Amino acid sequence: MKIVLTGGGTGGHFYPLIAIAENLKKVALSEKIIDLDLFYFGSKIFDADSLFDNNISFVEVPAGRFTIAEFPKAIIGIFTALWQLYKVYPDLVIGKGGFDSLPTLVAAFILRIPVLIHESDSIPGKVNQLAGKFAKRVAVSFEEAGLYFKSEKIAWTGQPIRKEIILPAKEGFFEYFKLNPGLPTILVLGGSQGADAINEIILEALPRLVEKYQIIHQVGPKNLEEIKIRIETILSKSADKERYLPIGSLNPLGLKMAAGVAKLVISRAGSMIFEIAVWGLPSIIIPLPSAHADHQRKNAFNYARAGACIVVDETNLSDDLLIGEIEGIFTNPIKMDDLKAGAAKFARRDAGGVIAREALAIATRHEK
Repeated sequence: MKIVLTGGGTGGHFYPLIAIAENLKKVALSEKIIDLDLFYFGSKIFDADSLFDNNISFVEVPAGRFTIAEFPKAIIGIFTALWQLYKVYPDLVIGKGGFDSLPTLVAAFILRIPVLIHESDSIPGKVNQLAGKFAKRVAVSFEEAGLYFKSEKIAWTGQPIRKEIILPAKEGFFEYFKLNPGLPTILVLGGSQGADAINEIILEALPRLVEKYQIIHQVGPKNLEEIKIRIETILSKSADKERYLPIGSLNPLGLKMAAGVAKLVISRAGSMIFEIAVWGLPSIIIPLPSAHADHQRKNAFNYARAGACIVVDETNLSDDLLIGEIEGIFTNPIKMDDLKAGAAKFARRDAGGVIAREALAIATRHEK
């Protein structure tokens, strides 16, 4: 049995597919499917270690947006995907959305290879809306996303999360980050590439934040050196500068440790919401205002309706407002507990397993 995975070139697309792959192997083993081969079709390797660790073969397929400038590249991508898919001829293609997945999904449709897609956002992206018209099954993280597809195709699964980060660390995190056990820790996440607006507001608030809190701040690899230079000035008069820990990106162990030590998370409203939820942590969510179809704002308010977070609009964001929201959570134990309970209620831990079982059922029917 052969299954192809494909998605956009960001962590929000890539890592849920890795979580699905982990569950595919687990379910295949339990159902005695011993010949499962997995492939990842994409324009570039996002995380080679994750592909290697899960024995997933990478196949390069160029991708381009359907704009005048990139149209030739998009067409080349479709023909490349047709040839590569024909050579592999999988029993199923699993798509995560993003223009990087479009050539492979179109090729699968042409070759009559079954497709299953997963949508992480409240409003599906254009590629998934297109693929949903011919997909056998559509898995969604938010129930609202199901309104954009035929109801008989929908499975409300939640978000697949990698097994290595689904549970926060229970010990060792203070030593790992060299933090003080006597101070509360705030975890700031801006996605795999960082979030410039969040980075800026944290730096503005930093002199006051480190008076009471420790901050683990994922700033994005491209921003790390600049921020290290800037904090030398920002915290030059602070005796508590060691309480701020900027990190380019958190690897799985670092993320697991950060989830274990954090008492509060500040984040964008992408797929990270689902990881925060399974960790059962209270959060302040700052949606990306430029996201397609304003989907991050809708994600954030859907999450807030579960009682799991405080939403702060970026247009209203200031250091005073952010500090006020942080203080409002830490000084109100009832509010803190309510946010934890909301996160736990929202979490769906077996999303990867549900999708894997459905995927293998479709692939098995095609194989026969």
